[in-house]
Amino acid sequence: MAEDDPLRTAAAALRAGGVVAYPTEAVYGLGCDPRQAAALARLLALKQRPAERGLILIASEFDQLAPFLAPLDAAREARCAATWPGPVTWAWPAAPDLPAALTGGRGTLAVRVTAHPVAAALCRAFGGALVSTSANPHGSPPARDADAVRTAFGAAFGAALDAVLDGPCGGAVGPTEIRDALTGAVLRAG
Repeated sequence: MAEDDPLRTAAAALRAGGVVAYPTEAVYGLGCDPRQAAALARLLALKQRPAERGLILIASEFDQLAPFLAPLDAAREARCAATWPGPVTWAWPAAPDLPAALTGGRGTLAVRVTAHPVAAALCRAFGGALVSTSANPHGSPPARDADAVRTAFGAAFGAALDAVLDGPCGGAVGPTEIRDALTGAVLRAG
């Protein structure tokens, strides 16, 4: 990769505790390293999102999510895996001692193996799962392109976001579907 490669720059920013924006299956996402408390706090403050809402993690492959999750039986795991990569998010039993900022204080963590090529490439370049929440201040419409991300964060853009990856969002018109990994029930329609 070239030194000025945007993907490499964004991955380095994530490793340094930064917050980046990138296209996903439905809308632009804001992401950070889920293992860095300061990065999580910065993302929540930037988005003005209450921590009790919890966050979604995305990955390019299941192995990147596994450290954050409690094991499921083979049948339930296979049901989840059958929808990935793709726009289905699963509320999966969380590994013990995850920060409340990730789980919202619940015993589950929302996770997805993304099918979006840019989001998946960012996870691969970073080397792990990323937080993924819509790129907009809480309560505002989600951004669907890089220019909308820059507009949504206005003058704060330079100091608030460490990178914005350009690219089209996927074809989903609404938020991704969320299902319960234990029961299969739809918690949020996609």
